[in-house]
Amino acid sequence: MKKNHIHLIGICGTAMASLAGMLRERGFRVTGSDAAAYPPMSDFLAGIGIPVAQPFDAKNLQPAPDLVVVGNAISRGNVELEHLLDRRIPFCSMAQILHDEFLRGKEVLVVAGTHGKTTTTSMLSWIFASAGLKPSFLIGGIAENFGSSFALGDGEHFIIEGDEYDTAFFDKGPKFLHYFPDSVILTSVEFDHADIYKDLEAVETAFKRLVNLIPQRGRLIAFDSGESVERCIAKAFCPVERYGSAANANWRIENLRLQPELTSWTLMRNGTQWGEFEFSLAGEYNVWNATAASAMAADYGINREQIQKALASFRSVKRRLEVRAHVEGITIIDDFAHHPTAIAGTLTALRSRFPGARLWVILEPRSNTLRRNVLQKQLAQSLAMADEVIVAGVFKSEVIPQAERLDLMALGADIENHGKHARIISGADGIVQTITPELRSGDVIAILSNGGFEGIYEKLPARIRELAKGTRNSREASAQA
Repeated sequence: MKKNHIHLIGICGTAMASLAGMLRERGFRVTGSDAAAYPPMSDFLAGIGIPVAQPFDAKNLQPAPDLVVVGNAISRGNVELEHLLDRRIPFCSMAQILHDEFLRGKEVLVVAGTHGKTTTTSMLSWIFASAGLKPSFLIGGIAENFGSSFALGDGEHFIIEGDEYDTAFFDKGPKFLHYFPDSVILTSVEFDHADIYKDLEAVETAFKRLVNLIPQRGRLIAFDSGESVERCIAKAFCPVERYGSAANANWRIENLRLQPELTSWTLMRNGTQWGEFEFSLAGEYNVWNATAASAMAADYGINREQIQKALASFRSVKRRLEVRAHVEGITIIDDFAHHPTAIAGTLTALRSRFPGARLWVILEPRSNTLRRNVLQKQLAQSLAMADEVIVAGVFKSEVIPQAERLDLMALGADIENHGKHARIISGADGIVQTITPELRSGDVIAILSNGGFEGIYEKLPARIRELAKGTRNSREASAQA
């Protein structure tokens, strides 16, 4: 079928925007639409010249494209989806076109897991690229080393972040089952995506199916901790290597040193010291990510020195402990943390990176898990790792049944019971106006959201500058008087 013009509904999702760039690079005419666009993907699409129509409208499909890719966030009732169904315009899922257009004929390396897959995919891609292997890759974020979330390289490898979320309104299985991996990194398995998975057993079933796709000649690199991981890898047909801190791990981390400017560690391979590693990233969890990437890279023939050099120059991913502003001595951090375990890891990393600082956390409960009460107790415990806790209103709370919805007042009480000050403030404007007068030089503010959060990343530093300027002007006026 001719596919000269491809339109993407829901183009501003991280993976969809990346797919748009890949299709454009292949020579297709690409358009897209979304309800709202926000950085970094809106900037990314603008930078590569792909127009984004806002909001959704049937006119965006006139004249009819040759093919429509329907994002997994798009449901029946969407005006563009209803239009294409009524007129029988050909359509498919993101995962399907990825497989058909890009993965066929490649050695496919999938990075999967509840946590860490975006950063690990970025690290693995950078190691392969630094070693001169010219990989293709698709990452669920902007990898700062590449300035992009994708590349179509001339090499034989395609490195892809494997998402366990469902594929499309017509395909409720996880996207990663479409990728048919040759090798897999499995970083972790926890209950998440409460909107589509009933319980932990259902999550484990998805990962078990992924493991079952790996050929005997392939490789599985799996974290060495957690009963869920053990159950998911138990029936693997391929060789399995474990990484982490356990005594029997094939790839074991020792002598971990978390310093304000540098993280370093010793990596043991099968009980023998294999190398000393360091990079600028904070957090033990990033060392785990680096170890998983190192193990996979080594299994594909990349030598230790190449891996060390690549990790030493690795620059992280947008929205992963990203410093968005440093104003009046106050550091503002943007992090994508979307699960209590990820939040705990983020705050622990910030404690090591900014020792002695007063640590604020501002959370927008926006992910489909955090908007629900299923992990409410764990969320309170994680947030209580900060000194000051601010929780915004639940994003689109009206679509979550009240019995399932995160109870903000109970969450605040639980945080207080852990001995920390917690406040519930509905929106970004209210948060900015409330906390700015309380801030002081040396504070570190972690803003946690997987969305635009009403522009708080721009509003907060602007208000800090405004207040500081007013204070200075008042002092000058008083001195002159």
